[in-house]
Amino acid sequence: MDWDKLRIFHAVADAGSLTHAGETLRLSQSAVSRQVRSLEESLNTTLFHRHARGLILTEQGELLFDATNSMNKRLEAASARIRDSEEEVFGELRVTTTTGFGTLWLAPRLPKLFEKYPELKIDLMLEERVLDLPMREADVAIRMKEPSQADLIRKRLMTVKMRLYASPAYLKIHGTPIKEADMTNHRLICQNPRSAQVSAGLSLVQRLMTQEIPSILTVNNYFGVLQAVIQNLGIGVLPDYVTQEFDSVVPVLEEVQSNDVPVYLAFPEELRHSKRIEAFRDFVQSEIIEHRKALRAQTIN
Repeated sequence: MDWDKLRIFHAVADAGSLTHAGETLRLSQSAVSRQVRSLEESLNTTLFHRHARGLILTEQGELLFDATNSMNKRLEAASARIRDSEEEVFGELRVTTTTGFGTLWLAPRLPKLFEKYPELKIDLMLEERVLDLPMREADVAIRMKEPSQADLIRKRLMTVKMRLYASPAYLKIHGTPIKEADMTNHRLICQNPRSAQVSAGLSLVQRLMTQEIPSILTVNNYFGVLQAVIQNLGIGVLPDYVTQEFDSVVPVLEEVQSNDVPVYLAFPEELRHSKRIEAFRDFVQSEIIEHRKALRAQTIN
């Protein structure tokens, strides 16, 4: 099968338009159209339904696009390994993690990484959905549970717990709860039990809700929970690393906490020798060591 025709087919399927594909490939629309027709003839099938608003893949076209998409991602992986110098770290690194961890823990530390590797480009993808690393939806992931996908190198980084926090201003007005039953006098801020979250955090929220709390504010990520707590809206369920990162909130009911939540770093086996992955992994591990030292210092003080 002609690789050049497959490349052109993939661009057309991705763009949904001969014109847009031609612009990307720097080919005329007629040249793109001829190559697609030639590929259809060689396969003896129709790959696109053509209509006035663009092109839609046929069932056979979908099958071929799945194959070319996989090939494209494999080529990107190979290209990434080739571009990685033995002595330099540069180029794009696609990092995925949850919105809470990415905004509250990782992003504030990234200036140190860029200072060390100024030619590194980070594409930080924050979402609760677990991206498919073997299919190269991302290069490296930090997740709140051990990844189950095959062909991944994984490393346990640390554990966190979900605890209760409030702003000093809120506690001054509404009082500090002494026991868990006192939560009936406060508004609870947490992730919605129906939203994607770690099971330990969900169990803690469900436990708190048995107290018949009269007012609840749910947010779909921990960054939103933190902002609501800072704005004096109530007592929030947050990961315990916020005690170091944000002095605008303080822990309450310290005996009320979730089970340990493991934090894992994972990346595809094929990127084992990537200098970008190695640099990012070493950076995160060193920051975790500093994080632990700071937490110990807070405990002593």
